[in-house]
Amino acid sequence: MGAVRQRQEAPRRALRLIAGAFVALALYLLVQTTVVLALGSRPGHSPLCTVALTAAAMFSLAAGKARTGRALDNPVLVSGSRVTTIDALPACAVLAGVTLDAVLGWWWADPAAGLVIVCYAIRDAAVSREHA
Repeated sequence: MGAVRQRQEAPRRALRLIAGAFVALALYLLVQTTVVLALGSRPGHSPLCTVALTAAAMFSLAAGKARTGRALDNPVLVSGSRVTTIDALPACAVLAGVTLDAVLGWWWADPAAGLVIVCYAIRDAAVSREHA
């Protein structure tokens, strides 16, 4: 009976860990964004093609994980797909921030995009925790 109970508890435990990871990510990004904005740090130059390809690959991987998770009725894999989406968002933020800085001189666009990611991470932490 213990093995059956462990198998039933494992997805809930995994979802709680994923929720914790989202909270940790949100806190890190919030602190990092605050420091960058307070110090007025300017983003470095990144190859736009590389950043765009990174984002595209991460979003494709996230979509595949979500589709597979739903097909297998696996909430951990579906939640993992949201983690992968979160991983892709910084690449999009870097792309937007560097582009806006280059075109309009908006040095603060990249760290400001980090705040959007913070909100997304907090929302997904709540969703993962709710399903745990």
